[in-house]
Amino acid sequence: MKLRKILFLIFPVLIFACADDPKPKPKGFLALEYPEPEYSRLDINCPFSFEKNDIATLAPARVDNPCWLNLEYGLMNGSIYLTYQEVNNNLDSLLRDAQKLPLQHTIKADAIEGDIYTNDIRSAYGMFYEVSGNAASQAQFYVTDSTNHFLTGSVYFNSLPNYDSIAPAADYLKRDIRYLMESLEWK
Repeated sequence: MKLRKILFLIFPVLIFACADDPKPKPKGFLALEYPEPEYSRLDINCPFSFEKNDIATLAPARVDNPCWLNLEYGLMNGSIYLTYQEVNNNLDSLLRDAQKLPLQHTIKADAIEGDIYTNDIRSAYGMFYEVSGNAASQAQFYVTDSTNHFLTGSVYFNSLPNYDSIAPAADYLKRDIRYLMESLEWK
């Protein structure tokens, strides 16, 4: 009987003494780090030049148009696609097409925000569109001088869009696009 009482008293102590209080796990974030960007002027046989990040490699996008370019970021498995067109009394249609492109991602995008870009000194005017969510393109832009030149660009990754996974790389490329826009010069 004494043994039963002792076990009866010790048993609950043993059960509750071994239990840990449940604790929520902290949220995890990808610890992706990319090199600090270093830029150099890309002067090619096109009516524009700009500064590009040194980690990006230049590749022609089309053989028949040498001013359609790809800036490929192997480290991030992504690219910035650039297309150049001359303005020939078609500025309205070029603007309309460039403004429609980001809207094609509204099905998958959580939000699309547009920032107006103006640089009177370099005669460069345009828009920068930031797309958040699982859209195919995370950023798009266009820049024009309103009379002769029209340049558009967009970011794409060579993987299925998963915003959480590509967010650090997309942010890095968005900064590069802004720098490209700011350093753009028409010839």
